This record gives sequence, structure tokens and C-alpha cells, in this order.
Amino acid sequence: MGKETAEETIVITEQSKAFFHNNVDFCVGTGRMGLALTQEYMDQLRLVQEEIGFRYIRGHGLFCDDMAIYQEYEEDGVKKAEYNFTYLDRVMDAYRSVGIRPFLELGFMPYKMARGTQTLFYWKGNTTPPKDYNAWCRMVQALLRHLMERYGADEVVTWPIEVWNEPNLPGFWENADMQEYFKLFHKTFDAIKEVDRRFQVGGPAICGVNDEEWMRAFLEYCRDNKLAIDSVTRHHYTIELPEEIGHYAYSELIPAEDGFANLKTSRDIIDSFAEYKGLPMHITEFNTSYTPKGVIHDTNLNAAAIALQLSRLGDVNESYSYWTFGDVFEETGVPFTPFHGGFGLVANGCIPKPTFWTFVFFKKLKEGDGDCVYRDDNMVLMKCKDGSFRGVAWNIAGHSAKTSKAVEKEENKEVKKEAKGKEKKVSDKEVRKLKLSLPAKGGYCLLTRTVDEKTCNPLRVWHDLGEPSHLSEEQRKLLVEAAKPFVRTKRKEAEDGQLSVKLELERNAVVYFEVKPGEVRPDRGYDYERAVR
Repeated sequence: MGKETAEETIVITEQSKAFFHNNVDFCVGTGRMGLALTQEYMDQLRLVQEEIGFRYIRGHGLFCDDMAIYQEYEEDGVKKAEYNFTYLDRVMDAYRSVGIRPFLELGFMPYKMARGTQTLFYWKGNTTPPKDYNAWCRMVQALLRHLMERYGADEVVTWPIEVWNEPNLPGFWENADMQEYFKLFHKTFDAIKEVDRRFQVGGPAICGVNDEEWMRAFLEYCRDNKLAIDSVTRHHYTIELPEEIGHYAYSELIPAEDGFANLKTSRDIIDSFAEYKGLPMHITEFNTSYTPKGVIHDTNLNAAAIALQLSRLGDVNESYSYWTFGDVFEETGVPFTPFHGGFGLVANGCIPKPTFWTFVFFKKLKEGDGDCVYRDDNMVLMKCKDGSFRGVAWNIAGHSAKTSKAVEKEENKEVKKEAKGKEKKVSDKEVRKLKLSLPAKGGYCLLTRTVDEKTCNPLRVWHDLGEPSHLSEEQRKLLVEAAKPFVRTKRKEAEDGQLSVKLELERNAVVYFEVKPGEVRPDRGYDYERAVR
């Protein structure tokens, strides 16, 4: 396949403006909370916080038995409950030490409180309702009051709360019993608000299975029972059904438009209720693949695909939480190799994956204190208060060439054929060349940080090393070195009030760029050109 090198020209004027809600750093996901007691977990989280700095972290297993919160003892022949917050305090203190707060997902069920024996995952989280809803509510209230006493009520009430996880899947909630979940949500909601009405409580935390039915029924239940919910939550994954081989899962991306349309449907359902119109919708999990052995997660394709997601998820959602920050994660068991398709931004050994840098780059867009002046499905550009520009551009090459459902519904076959051809062209574009014309005067420094298959691809280096299951320290350091973006700078001069900037993006590249004004001011007697000739 030959490389396409047609240059795309984008002209920015003083009047250019585009909508872009960038909440990239609001929340990130994690495996079960008990893993925060391990060193590798905290090493990875510390790295993520140093480079990105998320505000909240959301994970499963708050009430699972490895956290040891719910205990029972017998007195005078009567079973009584007591609560052990030793591990909870360790986890919360560890989070606070790296500048992150919990987004509290309330689940799963303590074994001694559970009505049934159904579990899921390697660590056997119980996913059945409580035997006694009053006991469940007392435990939730005890936890919140303990946190408020330890960290301050005014602080803890700012921690968002979500009731359960994916109850529309029978594995996560016994029989995917909708009415039973509504009962759990209602009683939990009332119990939380009894502690402090300032808590922000949301649900139903569903994934994309019967999501329209669940979303509408949930809001109808809340309306009919006069529940003043604070947010609506759901999940967002963007692959076809994967093919599983051995320890791994292989999949293709769905057309991005189909995923965005699905989210828009949820937004429209919320807004169709007068009581909940405009209510925040939080995507409390998103990624490409929904399996922790999805090989796509380790690739440059994933980094480029997530760049597109980050550019548009803010259109209808208040926030969107990547699942997950790191690969210390054991849903299907302990991984055999450092690169195994784990969800994380960081591979085991504290090796940043390409997608890690996508988040770093979008966070840098926020730090520029500017306004969005251009956005399309390949780039976001910000103009900052100091006259500089910051942007992220990407080139998704290798995604599924299937057309979106919207295209498939077109009645006109010629229109459908043309649309298919356009999408095929995008998916085959090996190199994308962009020429930006920016309003400017004087001299500038162009800085680029490039992540692509050639310059920042630790997965390929690991493969070339022979795919070692257990890294030596020398190999680990080499992979960390191979996981860094390629940095390049260049002096540029504006002409006739315009500055021309050219970017070249290889397949599955994500490029962060800054165009910063400033003249060269050499020290007395210093001549750079003479020094380097």
C-alpha cells in the first residue's frame, strides 16, 4: 500500500472559534481498591499523577472482603455487625498522598451480608443483593461518617458517589434484575442523603447492553419516586465482539460515530425528563476494548483512537473516566507478561504505553489557559492568552473500515457508496500532512512531541527483545526509554501576519505541538549559526 501524502491546509483567523469541553483529568479508573495496598500499584499511580494529575479515581470492590470493612460477631446468641476501616484508611491516605480523591463506587456485596453466592472475577466479588437492606444502608452510612470524621465533612461531600457497577449485566448484578437494582439504588440514595444532603449521588452505572431501556426505566423510577438524583452514569466501549485466543482478545474498533451517537441517545433520554433535563452525565468507564486482555490497549492505534474520543466525549458528558490508570489489575487473573492487553495507561514495570501520552497531551491543552479555535476529528487547537498556540493532532490508521450505522441506513445507494469510500480513505491514510496558517507576528518556536509506531512504541521493542515474560532491570529501563515521545523544535518567522506550521503524522501518530512567540536574544558575542556550522 502506497503512502498518501496530500497536504491538508487549515487556516485559523483572529475570529476562529470552536466548542471543546476538555475534562480529561476529572477521573481515572482502577482495579479493585484493595490493590492500592501494593507497591507496584502505587508506583504506577504516582507516575500517572506526576505527568497527568487526575482529580478522582474510581474502582470496584470497596465493600469486598479483601477490604475487610464488614464484620460480624455473636453476642448472647445474636449476630451483630461491626466495621473495620483499617484498610480503607490506608487506601484513602495513599490516594491523598498523590493528590487524588475517590469517586466512590458502592459495591460489591460483603460475603456475610450477601443474599446469594454468585461471584465474578479472579478475586470473587459477590454480585448479589443484600440479605438485609437495612444492614447494607447502615454500612454505607458508617463508611461515610467515618470518612467525614477522618478527612472533614466539607471535603468528603465533594467525592462523587455511584451506586453499584453495570447492573444491566447478569454477572455484575444477579439476573440483571432491574427492579432489584432500583430498590438498591433507592434505599442507598436515601441513606446517603440522610448522612448529608450535599453528597452527589448517581447511577445506574450501566454499560451498552439494553442501555436505552435501562436508562429510561431508571429515570422513570426516579421521577415516580421523587428522587432528586445528582447525576446519571454509564460506560462507553468502542469495539466489536472480540475473538479470544489463549490469554488474549483481538478486536476491531466500531466506527466512532456509532459510539458517539449511542452517548447522544442517552443524553437525549435524560433531557426528555423535565425533572432531569441538563443533569450531568458521567462516563465512569471508557476505553476501546472492554476486556483486560485486549491487545489493542498496548498499541499506538489505541493512543490515536483515544485522542479522537477525548476530543469529543465532552460534547454531551460532564466527565469521562479512562479504565484504567495502570496494569496492576486482576479481573481475569494475574497477567503472565508485562504487555498483555491490560487496560492501563502504564504497563507493569512502570512503562508508559502510547495512550499515556495522549492523556498528557490533552492535559497540556488545559494548562494553556486558552480558548479552542479549531476542532475536527483529527485535531484540536487552542489559542492561549500569551499569544501562543497549543494543539494535539492524530492519525488513526488501521481501524475497522466498516461504515457506521448512520451510513448503513442511507436509502440512496450512491450516497452510501460515497460514504463508504470516504471512510476507507481515512482508514488507509498512512501519512497525514497538515499545514496550519496561524495569525501571528514576529518569531516563534515550534515544539512537537511525537508518539507513533516508530518513535514511541515500547510494545514493538518488547517484541523485538523476544517478548520476555519477566523483564530484567536492564530490559525494563530500555522499555521505559523507548516509551518517551520524540521531541523536536524549530524556529519559525511569521510573514504578512501569518505563520505557516507543517505537521507530518505517521500512521497511528499522536502529536502534541506548541507554537510559542519569542525572539532569539543571544548573549554578547554568541553566534549560534557559527557555533554549529
